[in-house]
Amino acid sequence: MEKKNPHNQKESVAMSSVLAGFVLTAGKFVVGLLTGSMGILSEAAHSLLDLAAAIMTFFAVRYGDRPADKSHPYGHAKMESVSALIETGLLFLTSAWIVYEAVHRLISSGKVEVEATWYAFAVVFVSMLIDVSRSRALSKVAKATKSQALEADALHFSSDIYSSAAVLLGLVFVRLDVPGADAVAALVVAVFILLAGYRLGKRTIDVLVDRAPVGIADRAKSIAQTVQGVVDVGRVRVRPLGPNVFIEMSVGVNRKFSLAKVHEILKRVERKIQRDMPEAELLLHPKSVQLGNESVVEAVQVLASKHGLAVHEVVVDQLDGNRSISYHLEVPENFNLKKAHDVATHLENEIRQELGEEVEISSHLEPLKSDAILSSDISPEELAQVMEAISETDMEVPELSDVDHVQVRRIGRQLSVSFHCHARADMPLDQVHEASTRFEYLVKQKLKKIHRVVIHVEPK
Repeated sequence: MEKKNPHNQKESVAMSSVLAGFVLTAGKFVVGLLTGSMGILSEAAHSLLDLAAAIMTFFAVRYGDRPADKSHPYGHAKMESVSALIETGLLFLTSAWIVYEAVHRLISSGKVEVEATWYAFAVVFVSMLIDVSRSRALSKVAKATKSQALEADALHFSSDIYSSAAVLLGLVFVRLDVPGADAVAALVVAVFILLAGYRLGKRTIDVLVDRAPVGIADRAKSIAQTVQGVVDVGRVRVRPLGPNVFIEMSVGVNRKFSLAKVHEILKRVERKIQRDMPEAELLLHPKSVQLGNESVVEAVQVLASKHGLAVHEVVVDQLDGNRSISYHLEVPENFNLKKAHDVATHLENEIRQELGEEVEISSHLEPLKSDAILSSDISPEELAQVMEAISETDMEVPELSDVDHVQVRRIGRQLSVSFHCHARADMPLDQVHEASTRFEYLVKQKLKKIHRVVIHVEPK
């Protein structure tokens, strides 16, 4: 059996509500005028309001599901909220009219004749049956589609059942010749309308002012913190978007990770949150975080890599109680001395900002030359792609460092890459093997055309 489209389902139940509202409004007005019952006339006004609300709801669900565009980057879902807000205004206006007319009848010296005829009872009883059916249908579809407009209509029409019951009771007392019973019933109807208006208005205003749903932010933050690679979760902002919820979140990741690695972590966060909250739309902001166990050498390498620079031979020492750092800084060979010195000074200032102003820094400038050896059929673009993949992976595998002697050859349509790197001399061989295997896998993942990777690890 083919599943019904949720949008068509919403339109269908909204249209049925319009038709039912038209029938009830016409019937109650006719019977109210014939019998002179203020209770039935107030119910007719209530039903007229229901009809107007149903019409607005129909157009709201029809256009509220339109996708986002340039003028409405968050979509059109709040059309349903605007519709519900107008409904709220109509509810209070109707209540004010009913209260005025009912009080006027109660204090009026002239007696208003009210006929509690069989068709007066019939129209109220039929109204209750229709309202029960309509409220259930709207609630079912509202729950399935998370439609605020339909949920508001369901709430609205469920209140009609109780107000109709009050009118029915008022007619019974009219039959028993109890003075003012019909006007009192009308006042009870007004109370129900006001309660429905208050509940609907509060919920609608909460949505229009972007009040965050209770518990959603904490729930999303807790889920994100369980994802491997997430170091910290910063500010979480939540806003309702019709049946959906928009979540904006700052996700802290190890600053040594490559852009590809960060993207992978953010996708895992997004998938895990959406598995728990399918209605969530997410905007995730990565935030670089320095881990507490990050060494000074790694910190210098990370700061240099932010500017596309490479450092090696990093030495950390203590001189006269102050930390001293020296390193070789590789700058493009086409730089003149002034430009190279400016680059080195900028890096030194960043290092001091992070490690302390008292740090002594000595940088030795070296011209950066490509030490890659490649066959004649490897293009400069392909070489650049290989070097970028190796450079990114080098930051992700801290056990290995100082990649050099890169060789690139073509094997059919794919590439073969080999290079030298260094590891601690005291590192166990199984750990060295695991690190080089991981390095090989990550490089292949970053550049699919690499078929073979040979890594020569030397002690340092």
